[in-house]
Amino acid sequence: MLCLATGRACKMQQKEGEMVGLAAQVQEVWRGRGNRRREAPAITPLEVAPGERPIVVRRMGFPFKQGFPRWWFGESAFLTHLLNGLNFVFPAGERFFIRSVREFEGQLHDEELRARVRAFFGQESQHQVEHLHAFEALEKQGFEIKSFLVWYQNLAYKRLEPRLSPLMRLSITAALEHFTAIFGDFVLSSDFLDTAHPMMRELLLWHAAEEIEHKSVTFDVLQAVDPRYHVRLAGFLVATVGLFFFWSAGTLHLLRQEDATTRKGSRAEYLNFFFREAPRIVFDGLDYLRLNFHPDDEDNYELARSYLEKIGRLAA
Repeated sequence: MLCLATGRACKMQQKEGEMVGLAAQVQEVWRGRGNRRREAPAITPLEVAPGERPIVVRRMGFPFKQGFPRWWFGESAFLTHLLNGLNFVFPAGERFFIRSVREFEGQLHDEELRARVRAFFGQESQHQVEHLHAFEALEKQGFEIKSFLVWYQNLAYKRLEPRLSPLMRLSITAALEHFTAIFGDFVLSSDFLDTAHPMMRELLLWHAAEEIEHKSVTFDVLQAVDPRYHVRLAGFLVATVGLFFFWSAGTLHLLRQEDATTRKGSRAEYLNFFFREAPRIVFDGLDYLRLNFHPDDEDNYELARSYLEKIGRLAA
């Protein structure tokens, strides 16, 4: 009856239905149901042993000054802010990764591993640059993000980080790199980002490919410094709690800046993702707790190589 009464109400109902359908598709892709994963790329494997794959530092220079839509992911406020919220943790988080690994750089005697560490630093530095430019574009859209970033950085890196030992910080970094590699595999092997704005899709796919390229670096550093299982386990537990706590907080910070109707429509999606879907992501990450785990057990380097080759940035 409401739909028949006013055309505007009808359109709103239709739009809400589309958003629910899109959110359901996202959940379906993550769970691996249906035919939503792309087939593995048919390319020639790299002729190198595990741990010897190239890690290339690329300066991308995405044209964020051109801007992108306020709801750049499937025209959905929730999905857009879900990924914006995840993006919020990256720049400061990547600086933390670099600090944590650099603390032990002098203890590494394997020259090949030292070279990979330096390349890892370079890639993480470029990720910071591009995500910070994306933040500037969000601010131009009218979003207030500085208060969240200040709160996040103060709590995570000024209050909590100093309370952790250097070894624990390294272990947390290795675990977080495991999660970013899982996310990278997910977006590169599925159609998850197909409805994202091209600029943001390219940002996230490039970032995903490089996360796969360097996915074993911090783990190998941890194993070289202290291979004890309980050290790895403790880092995983802290990393898991911290990641989803700050991710959910960033998402909520942005959703609160939308109008009342949008907030109401996104509430159920927010709760569903962080209380139902997030545990599934953690479950996917539990392979990290195998006694003989190594990131290269999942040989998905071809996913990264295929994408980088496609955009002409395999070498640099």
